[in-house]
Amino acid sequence: MMISTKKVNTSSKANPDTGFGVQANQIGGRFVNKDGSFNMKKDGLPILNRISFYSNLLELSWTQFFAFILLFYLLANIVFTILYLLAGYNELQGLIATTMWGRAKEIFFFSTETFTTVGYGRVNPIGDEAHLIASLESMTGFLSFALLTGLLYGRFSRPKAYIAFSENALISPYKDGIALMFRMVPYKVYHDLTDAQVTVNLAFTEMEEGKPVYKFYQLKLEREKINIFSMNWTVVHPIDEESPLLNFTKDDMKQSDLELYVQVSGFDNIFSNMVMHRSSYTYEEIIWGAKFRPMYHESPGGNTTILELDKLNEFEKVNLP
Repeated sequence: MMISTKKVNTSSKANPDTGFGVQANQIGGRFVNKDGSFNMKKDGLPILNRISFYSNLLELSWTQFFAFILLFYLLANIVFTILYLLAGYNELQGLIATTMWGRAKEIFFFSTETFTTVGYGRVNPIGDEAHLIASLESMTGFLSFALLTGLLYGRFSRPKAYIAFSENALISPYKDGIALMFRMVPYKVYHDLTDAQVTVNLAFTEMEEGKPVYKFYQLKLEREKINIFSMNWTVVHPIDEESPLLNFTKDDMKQSDLELYVQVSGFDNIFSNMVMHRSSYTYEEIIWGAKFRPMYHESPGGNTTILELDKLNEFEKVNLP
C-alpha cells in the first residue's frame, strides 16, 4: 500500500537531490539505520575489492577491536609454532620439557618472545631453518606493531560527532497547530558543537504514472542552525500549509512507508574539525499525541545547569488540537 496522491500537499516541492533511488519496489527497508549508517549491502564484485581492512578496523567497537588484536596475536604465534615444530626440535636449544605437549608450549612461548622482540634467551634457534623462521617472525612482529600503532592513533584521533538522538520522533502540539519533532544532545563532556546545523528529509511512497515511487522532501524547520550546541536541541517541523505532512494521518504514514532521516553537522573544538552524524525515524518510531519532558534544570545551589542525559527519550502523552 502507499499514500494517495490526493493526500500529498501540492504546495510542497519534492527534493530530487537526496542521492537515494526512487523505485519503491527495488528498495528494501529503511534508507538510514538508527546509528547513521546506510542500510545497504554492496555486491557484484569479489569481497576483497569491496572491503577496506583499515576502514573496517576503524569502525569496530573497542571490544571487537581488541578481540581482533588478541585473535591475530594468538593465530600468528600458533602458525609460527607449527613452523618451528615442522623444522624439528633439534633446530632449537634450551628446551627442557620432555613431552611433546610440553615442548610445544615452550616453543609457543618462544614464538611470542620472538614476535614481540622480547627475547628472554633460554630457548634460541641454532639451525638454519629455525633462524630463518625467527627472522621472518621478528619482521612480522615489528610490522604488526607499527600497523597497530597507526590504527590506535587513527581510532583515538578520528573526528566523531558524539550526538545522541531521541528514540522516537513525536507529533506534538505546536502554537495553534501541530508539529513533528525529535531531539538530540551532545553527550560527551567538552564535545560541544559550534555553528551546528541540521537537515531533515522526508521519504514516502507515492503513485506516479501507475508505479510506486519514493518521493523526498526537505522539511522546513523552526530552526535549522544554532550557534552553540551544548544542551539538548529539539528540532521542530511545523505541519502547516507548506508541509508535505499537512494531510497525513498515522495510518497514512504506515501505508506510505514513511521515513524521516536526519543529518547534523558542526565544528567540534576538541577535534578542531567539522563532524557529522546521521539518524532516522520510520513511521513505527513516530509517536502521535506526545511531548518531550524537560531534561535540564537548575542545580540546588543555583550556580549551574544540570543536563540529565538519561531523560533524552522521555515523553508524555497529550491531546492534539
